[in-house]
Parts: sequence; C-alpha cells; structure tokens
Amino acid sequence: MQIQVGYELNYEFPQPTPMIITLNVHYNRASDLVVPDHMHCSPSVAISSYRDGFGNWCNRTVAPRGHFRIWANGILNDPGTPDPTCPDATQCPVQLLPEETLVFLLGSRYCETDCLSDIAWKRFSGAPMGWGRVQAICDFVHQHITFGYDHADPTRTAFGAYNQRRGVCRDFAHLAVAFCRCMNIPARYCTGYLGDIGIPPPHAPMDFAAWFEVFLGNGWYTFDPRNNTPRIGRVLIARGRDAADVALATTFGPNTLRTFSVTTCETNGQLRAGDT
Repeated sequence: MQIQVGYELNYEFPQPTPMIITLNVHYNRASDLVVPDHMHCSPSVAISSYRDGFGNWCNRTVAPRGHFRIWANGILNDPGTPDPTCPDATQCPVQLLPEETLVFLLGSRYCETDCLSDIAWKRFSGAPMGWGRVQAICDFVHQHITFGYDHADPTRTAFGAYNQRRGVCRDFAHLAVAFCRCMNIPARYCTGYLGDIGIPPPHAPMDFAAWFEVFLGNGWYTFDPRNNTPRIGRVLIARGRDAADVALATTFGPNTLRTFSVTTCETNGQLRAGDT
C-alpha cells in the first residue's frame, strides 16, 4: 500500500526569527519514499539541513517578518501490516545493555524517573520481565489517563500526567517511557504520522502522534499506550529522550501559529488535489 503524508503550518512573525523544523520522514524510511516530503515555504527563504545527535533530519531557516507558510507532502510505500509484536522478547540486564541504549535509561525533561521510581516498582515489579512488563505498563497508562485534545499542555511532564490523569498522546508516551526507565528498560520517545488505516469509523482528525520504543532482546520494539494496540501505517519522523528532543518546530523569538494541518492517509499513488 501507499501512504500520503504531509503538513501545513501558517505563522505570523513580528520580526525575522530563526527556526529549527523537524518534520521530515525519518531516514530509516527513506527507501520507501516514492514522492519525497521536501519542505517548502512561502515567502521563499534559504533552508539548510543537518542530522541531530539522535540521527533525526532537521531543517534550519530564518522566518521573515509577517505571514510565513511551511508545507510538505510526500508518498511512501508501506507493508500495510500492524506494528510487529514479540511477546517472548526478554529484558537485558543493565550491565549487558549496548552503550548506545544507556542514555534512554536516564531521567529527562519530561520523564522524571526520580519522582516515579517508587510508584513504578510498587506497581510493576510483579509483572513478568521483558515484553510482559512493558505491556503491563502500557495497559496501566492506557487506563489511567483520559485522552482529550483540550487536555493538551506543553509543560505537562510524566509525573504531572500521572497525577492529573489526563492528556494527549505525548503524555501517554512520557508516562510509559518514565515507568520503563524506572524498571531498567531503555525507552525512547517517538513522534510521527499515524492515520486511521485499518480503524473503523468514526475517524479522528488526521494528526501527528507520539509513541515510544523499548530495547528488549537485541532490538527496539514499538509500543503505543495511547491506542494500546498494534496499528497500520505508522510513519516515524524523529526519536529522542522525550518531546523536548523532537519538537516539530522550534522558534527563537515571538510568533503566532495561525493554522496547523496534517495529512496521513492511504493513497492511490497520487497527491491529493491542492497538496502540491
């Protein structure tokens, strides 16, 4: 199958303002791209690209004063299968973990392991180690937090989500990531596209989503405490310790985001009208 992905952001800037934009499809899906998701902007300005410390593709530019539109649309091939599962995946002892996974055991801006460690051990130490323990964490978070777009709060942390019991997908991911790290399971935060492919109507608005990956056995596996079921058509954009590492757009000055829209849907190989 093929999936169209894209976005459009419309800003107002009172003055020229530097930006970092992390919205390209992750390099691990580069070979799947049929129509590359190149970033466009109006008015046209210079854009430079780089790969950050986590391997994510990022764009730098200086937004001009006034109205500034940023958009992209691409098409990629997808196997059309749900997220892989491996119930027999085991937990690796900390002393044997690959060095590159260790940073994902540490507390971070939105994942306060120090505040949640006692809670995690009391609640999850009885769950089977490995896949079963991560699934127990996802089951709890899925039940514990009430989802709602009106619950969005960019400053809410994992500990805040645990106490307030409401949030959006990033809050589900942050709390699950923090609990996994407390239980000595490396966990990294992910952001990307997730549409309604394979989901019966009524469908929610197309949007970006947050989920996470854990290191079990000899590799990384996807978990999604917000939906808590394997999904079809998940398209990764970026990975990091938490949302602070993978902000979709970072602006270094005052601005107003006027409109924001996302496209992620199955396609017949043609961009939808008006999406070029």
